Amino acid sequence: MSGDSDLSGGSRRAWHVPEEDLRAYAQGELAPPHMWSADTHLAACPRCRETLAALSDPVALDAGWERLDAELDAPRPGPVEWLLVRLGVADHTARLLAAAPVLRRSWLGSIVALLGMTVVAANEVRAGATPILFLALAPLLPLAGVALSYGPAIDPTYEMAVVSPLHGFRLLMIRTVSVLTVCLGFNGLATVALPSYGLHALAWLLPALALTATGLALSSRFGPVLAPSLVGGGWIALLAVARATTESDTTLAPFTAAGQGVSGAVAALAAGLLYLVRDRFDASCLPLTDFTDRNPA
Repeated sequence: MSGDSDLSGGSRRAWHVPEEDLRAYAQGELAPPHMWSADTHLAACPRCRETLAALSDPVALDAGWERLDAELDAPRPGPVEWLLVRLGVADHTARLLAAAPVLRRSWLGSIVALLGMTVVAANEVRAGATPILFLALAPLLPLAGVALSYGPAIDPTYEMAVVSPLHGFRLLMIRTVSVLTVCLGFNGLATVALPSYGLHALAWLLPALALTATGLALSSRFGPVLAPSLVGGGWIALLAVARATTESDTTLAPFTAAGQGVSGAVAALAAGLLYLVRDRFDASCLPLTDFTDRNPA
């Protein structure tokens, strides 16, 4: 530091940052602790700030202020995004995943409450050998979760996803895996809470995979809202027909060994079809991409 006055009698000396230090500070080359001292001094010294402005490249200074503004305005990552980044997920991918509605506390709380009530009802009312209400509901939760994770009408980050460096099908699969992990995990915990039913309480797993895979495959043709709605409606209709044609003390057809085999086959076929039509998920984003290219900001 330098002083511009040296008064006798122990009077106060006015200190200022030397010009060479200010030049290094402007170029980002001033090392600690001199940098920290310069930061503190510049906050209270108009003269040194003027000198710094004169020494700085105006373009570089403006760019620095823009970067600072962007940093201050950037949203702080939530716990889900922070955890994903800590696990090695790229920043932009973590933000797209964390913004999915199904990973928010309201959705997760709804799943827990719904499954909790279903488990209580299944334990209280045991009319047959299988927890019908639980088995009917559990496969619909992953299907609904995936439906709420993709598409311009639902996804709040759809525009961000379009311009992100991610293949559309890859983004869909990343979100699908995250949704399945959450939903199947909660379903598994609910299954543990039904110990008296034994292995019958696991009969939801293959139908859940079949419904989710079918909904995804049909989304390329009917859209991310209509396709899961049709699949969910078909599942409910199938259960209604099975109930109407089955005696009250008999396991419904979808939850028998034959029904489980059919569910597994449907899941495999739907997964194969989804792979074949994977490019259509990128084609659905082309209109918005073309609009962005033709109308640059």
